[in-house]
Amino acid sequence: MPTPATPTEVPALVTPAALLERLRWRYAVKCFDPTRAIPEPTWSALEEVLRLAPSSFGLQPWRFVVVRDQALRETLRAASWNQPQITEASHLVVFAARRGLGAPDVERLIDAIVAERGVTRESLSGYARSMLGFTQSGRDLDAWSARQTYLALGFFLEAAALLGLDACPMEGIEPARYDELLGLTAQGYGTLCVATAGYRSLDDAYARAKKVRYPLDEVIVRR
Repeated sequence: MPTPATPTEVPALVTPAALLERLRWRYAVKCFDPTRAIPEPTWSALEEVLRLAPSSFGLQPWRFVVVRDQALRETLRAASWNQPQITEASHLVVFAARRGLGAPDVERLIDAIVAERGVTRESLSGYARSMLGFTQSGRDLDAWSARQTYLALGFFLEAAALLGLDACPMEGIEPARYDELLGLTAQGYGTLCVATAGYRSLDDAYARAKKVRYPLDEVIVRR
């Protein structure tokens, strides 16, 4: 009889070989097939992937704007060096980071933990003090929030590859213009980058280009 898995022994859903095959298959798509749309159940899973992304303290200092309105996407394309992925991909996500992180963000998380786990606020007092101390430490919290948001971008890109979807992370945009068009500044967030997702076009020459990465022994240091 097989030994039941403990909570820390979760069976793998993908083999190492299959994982690496998917990651070697993915690339930053330059030309999407505008006639192919991501099915709603699949897209809903990707939105949940963003929600489940990790962040320091669990503070989740981000907002992800899924832009479906085609007219708005056309306007955003003009603020994106006219890159065609903005309008041709099935979906467009704007990754925005929290600006001015502070005590209200800590209180929001404590409230959420109390509601979700059924614990008392008193039991979280030490955790709350630790987070408040961090927000008052003099660090560049906007830069910190940006780094956390890029963790979510990495989560998104890998999940898309595992689902057989193409994606392209993009920084070639005008963040201030995005903030203006999406009303992000008033909400306390600022645009960092975008990611487009969908299906590669057969005309995209980059799909046939070899992936260029430095040798493993140059990028991995073992001590």
